Amino acid sequence: MSLLALDKVSFGYDRTQQVLHEVSFAVRKGVNVGLVGESGSGKSTILRLLLGLDLAGSGSITFSGQPLDPRDKSFMRDYRKSVQPVFQDPYSSLDPRQRVDRIIAEPLRSLRIAGDHDAAIAAALDAVGLPPDAAHRYPHAFSGGQRQRIAIARAIAPGPQVLLADEAVSALDLSTRVRIVDLLKTLSASLTVLLVSHDLGVVAALCEEIVILEKGRVVEAGRTSDILAHPRHPYTRKLLSSVPRLR
Repeated sequence: MSLLALDKVSFGYDRTQQVLHEVSFAVRKGVNVGLVGESGSGKSTILRLLLGLDLAGSGSITFSGQPLDPRDKSFMRDYRKSVQPVFQDPYSSLDPRQRVDRIIAEPLRSLRIAGDHDAAIAAALDAVGLPPDAAHRYPHAFSGGQRQRIAIARAIAPGPQVLLADEAVSALDLSTRVRIVDLLKTLSASLTVLLVSHDLGVVAALCEEIVILEKGRVVEAGRTSDILAHPRHPYTRKLLSSVPRLR
C-alpha cells in the first residue's frame, strides 16, 4: 500500500484558473519521489493539498489508504505526526526570536507528543549533524546550511514517515546543497522523502522515482534512472537539457 496517493486530483482557484488536471501518482514506503516542474507547473499546489491547506476540487488524496480530510481534526493530528514539511528558505522558516531547542520542540508541543522532549531534541540535532550546544543558540548564529539542518531537525523530531521537502536545497550554494542532499539520503533510511523541486540534478541524486509536471498535468512518471536516461516527453527533454548536474 502507498503511504501517499493522489488519484485523478484536480484543483482550480476558480472556473477560469484550473491549476491541476487529474494528477495521479503514489509515494511508497522507502521509495523517495521527486516532483519536478518549472514555476507554474502545479508543484506548490500539490504541496498545499498534501499539507491540508487546500481541498482538491475532484479526485482523492489518501494516506495509508485513508482519505485525507483537513476537516477531521483527529485524523489531521495523526497525519501531521506522520507527514512533516521542510521549506525552501531556512532564513524565513525559523523564528529568529526563539532558541533552537524551542524551534525543534514546536511540533512536539503542538502535536501533543508525549515523552522526553529534551531527548527528542538532542536526537534530532545528532541526526542532522549538529552539536548538542546548538540547542541553546539562536538561528542568526548559524550558516544557511546549518539553518536548513535545524529546519530538518524540527521536521524529524516527531518521528514522521514522510518528509515533504519543498525546494529544500534551492536557496543554498552548491557545496552546501550537496551536503544537505547527502543528509536527506541518510535520513531516508528511516523515512520517505517527497522532494518538490525544479532541479533534475538534485532529484537524480536523491530520488528513486520521479513525476514530471507540466502546466498541472503529469507528463511522465517512473523510475528516475529510466526517465533521465530515456526521456520520452519533449518537456522532460527540455528540463534535462537546461538543468546542470548536482555533481
